[in-house]
Amino acid sequence: MAGTYDIRIMTRAELDLAVEWAAQEGWNPGLQDATSFYAADPTGFFVGLLNGEAIATISAVKYAPNFAFVGFYLVKPAYRGQGYGWKIWQAAMASVAGRNVGLDGVVAQQENYKKSGFTLAYNNVRYSGVGGGEMPENLPLKPLAAIEIEKICAYDQRFFPGDRHTFLKSWLQQPHSTTWAMVNGSEITGYGMVRPCRRGYKIGPLFANNPKIAESLFLALKGSIPASGELFLDVPMINPEAIALAQRHHMQPVFETARMYTQTPPTILLADIFGVTSFELG
Repeated sequence: MAGTYDIRIMTRAELDLAVEWAAQEGWNPGLQDATSFYAADPTGFFVGLLNGEAIATISAVKYAPNFAFVGFYLVKPAYRGQGYGWKIWQAAMASVAGRNVGLDGVVAQQENYKKSGFTLAYNNVRYSGVGGGEMPENLPLKPLAAIEIEKICAYDQRFFPGDRHTFLKSWLQQPHSTTWAMVNGSEITGYGMVRPCRRGYKIGPLFANNPKIAESLFLALKGSIPASGELFLDVPMINPEAIALAQRHHMQPVFETARMYTQTPPTILLADIFGVTSFELG
């Protein structure tokens, strides 16, 4: 290492830089993701500065006293292999010490994460297809804006081991996104969102009480974007019904991640997760 290397919490503007780097790596973030990410935990994003130049980033977002999620672990190509990434990794992990920490890492880095105490739970796979199609008719669908955020968050906690109220309040109101919930009277039985990304559109999350509800929500979200638009869906490979949904709609696998945790995997309803919210924040 040469020069002065400082690690500190990012400003909101610096998070835009991290998202840009993620886009350059092919992670295809949403156009408005940074605002929602920052809302989740403004103290959870770190930047490494070499002589004042940003060369490394990482996030360690604290969702609960016992749970956090790591992402945005990036080092500028010219500075890789020189210890800068390891130093910012240590700083981020120190900030969430004692918590169960999750991440979605590229499969090639899985062995490195194991050395830091992470254990593989399952893999996620990104599918690519096309948008458009007929909207489902005569179904009890409601835009999420018409449902109290507390009710959405209560349903969401079946699928995530921390309180995402602040995050979801921002995430579900992203400009140019479409959201739908399936309801049974006053009860939510599934919900999903599709948003514009650097390339095409991405569905996430897509949670549903059963495969039939998931299919209806998927079609409603798919039908809300142009038929010429590329559509992505990230699904847990551990859920065969989610894989079957993607395959039924002629989607092709294009990318994989390893979902790993430092402690026992949290108890969440994996069988009802048909679309992961975000590889960066869980």
